[in-house]
Amino acid sequence: MTIKDCELGKDVKIIEPVNMYECKLGDNCFVGPFVEIQKNVIIGESTRIQSHSFICEGVTIGNHCFIGHGTMFTNDLFDSPNIESWIMRKTIVGNNVRIGSNVTILPVAIGDNVIIGAGAVVTKDVSADCVIAGNPAKIIRKIED
Repeated sequence: MTIKDCELGKDVKIIEPVNMYECKLGDNCFVGPFVEIQKNVIIGESTRIQSHSFICEGVTIGNHCFIGHGTMFTNDLFDSPNIESWIMRKTIVGNNVRIGSNVTILPVAIGDNVIIGAGAVVTKDVSADCVIAGNPAKIIRKIED
């Protein structure tokens, strides 16, 4: 287990083993086993990250989110065959977002109050207040008050 140079809020619960370095977690977060959280990741308060998830550099996750088992974030679109031209891109996840198991998220912006179905591949920005699913993920319905 490695937890190195992380800023952890109050009442954060981490289930070992994990690999976390140079990241920031807000109050009341939960991190399950076999999770990696890389440097410069920011996770808001009361967010739960389930086992076997990977959160790479350049990801910001809002408050009161749920990240399902095996969720993978990426920070590159691999749009060049040349590895030296790698460009790190950012992913922003809003507040109150629920992400199902085995979701892959490319560098995108996800609005508040979004539900992402299990197994989805998120390739484009997602507006607030909707349910998305599929590969590539598409809006299934809007969430009304």
